[in-house]
Amino acid sequence: MAQALKRNGRPSPARARISRDVTGRLESTPGLRRAKTEHAQLYYYPDYLTDEECAMLVERIDANRRPSTLLSRHEDPEFRTSESCDMDRWDPAVRAIDERLAHLLGISPENGETMQGQRYAPGQQFRAHCDYFHETEPYWPAMEKQGGQRTWTAMIFLNDVEEGGATWFPRAGLRIAPKKGMLVVWNNMSRDGSPNYDTLHEGMAVIEGTKYIITKWFREGPWIRTSFQAY
Repeated sequence: MAQALKRNGRPSPARARISRDVTGRLESTPGLRRAKTEHAQLYYYPDYLTDEECAMLVERIDANRRPSTLLSRHEDPEFRTSESCDMDRWDPAVRAIDERLAHLLGISPENGETMQGQRYAPGQQFRAHCDYFHETEPYWPAMEKQGGQRTWTAMIFLNDVEEGGATWFPRAGLRIAPKKGMLVVWNNMSRDGSPNYDTLHEGMAVIEGTKYIITKWFREGPWIRTSFQAY
């Protein structure tokens, strides 16, 4: 138990409440399908974005991509080899999608980090990792002041990929092939509000083609302080 707490973080009634609230909203949303696994809480939404929206986001990623980074150092130089792009959340076209995701989950847009675009060329990957923050790491105090723990993740595939590039959840037994426009949403927390290690996932190497996705992480508290218009 002590090792699990050290690795994952402690239970949190506040995060548990967020999990229940978002779950209730997602379970009542037409078009969402829950994945058949007991290890992680994950949902699919096919054709969430239109072809035009996907093309717009791909264009912005290509125009602004840079080598992807990690929050903390890793000994494996091949751990994350993709390219990333911080989307301009105030761009009207991007903001419409950004806030639509927040509305879908019922989470305040202020709790959402800047949406990140990611590009994977052949051979590029992001090895197995969790989206939540490890609360024993040196970076945690800074993250705690910037909205706290990541509770939910929303990821959208922006194109089909000829071969490879699946998102693999090895502990949950799920492997999701890229499908243009499909949204995948998962809860990074367990029922008690502690981080769920079974959400460990990997962006598998692309074999042929190029993979584009966007990822949106939601914090337990406000990530930005700017006022938003009501939905």
